[in-house]
Amino acid sequence: MRKLYSLLAVTVICSGVVLAADAITVTGEGKCAKCALKESDKCQNVIQVEEGGKTTNYYLAPNKVAKAYHKTVCQATVKTTATGEVTEKGGKKILTATKIEEAK
Repeated sequence: MRKLYSLLAVTVICSGVVLAADAITVTGEGKCAKCALKESDKCQNVIQVEEGGKTTNYYLAPNKVAKAYHKTVCQATVKTTATGEVTEKGGKKILTATKIEEAK
């Protein structure tokens, strides 16, 4: 029975590795969800990207990388490139950024 539990635990751990999201890079208009888009009560970075003739909003998860970049987009729209993993929550795309910079 213990061997079965050990095997089950290894299977669960390995399946989690397979389900890990791949990092993507998006480039678009960096804006503040509160100040520019009027969609939130709190400041949050958003990158608006044109995809297939449609605008897609990537809301940046509030981590150190996003917080450090926010002063750049809080009162202005800046062409921005961000790299990270994307998940969906409540119909919104959430980008957990590992790197953010002004696009060149």
